[in-house]
Amino acid sequence: MPDIYEKTPYTGRITFLGHVTDRAAGPAATPLETAQLGWEGILGEAHGGLNRRACVRVSTLHPQGTEIRNTRQVTVLSAEEIAATADEMGVDHLDPALMGASIVVAGIPDLSYLPPCARLQAANGATLVIEMVNHPCTITGKSIESGCAGKGPAYKPAARDRRGVTGWVERPGTLALGDELRLFIPAQRAWAPNG
Repeated sequence: MPDIYEKTPYTGRITFLGHVTDRAAGPAATPLETAQLGWEGILGEAHGGLNRRACVRVSTLHPQGTEIRNTRQVTVLSAEEIAATADEMGVDHLDPALMGASIVVAGIPDLSYLPPCARLQAANGATLVIEMVNHPCTITGKSIESGCAGKGPAYKPAARDRRGVTGWVERPGTLALGDELRLFIPAQRAWAPNG
């Protein structure tokens, strides 16, 4: 039986790790040197948990507040896409902590559009499953404003197609700054409903 995942030639290096401890306080993340991945996400992460309450992002499927599986345990962003967003905003640097990033990776092209169910795997076996693109929002723009006065409103349009992806933990383990994550993608053709 063939393997259902293809190992790609792409490996990304972790340049930032963080976790949000209080969602009510805003999206900003506390930087970490290492992150413990458990079945519910990064330990101590406010977005963690096996289940979550449905929000506006899934309102075409579920009424808000309905308990659903949590496939948004982590947010993975691209260092290159963050730099492109900063450039478009006219700032030298964007702090990934202000974006609520769980993991920032350098070296994987077009990270925000990795196919759903792609895997990022560390050498120790810790594995993340990519859910889908993470669209930018005005809430993150307000957080950006605290670090780049006058630039917060520019964040959402500049980050379009560059906000990274959400995902969940398939295999627990430890991640550290500088670790490499190998990209695996599903071994299937693109969806073609019209043949």
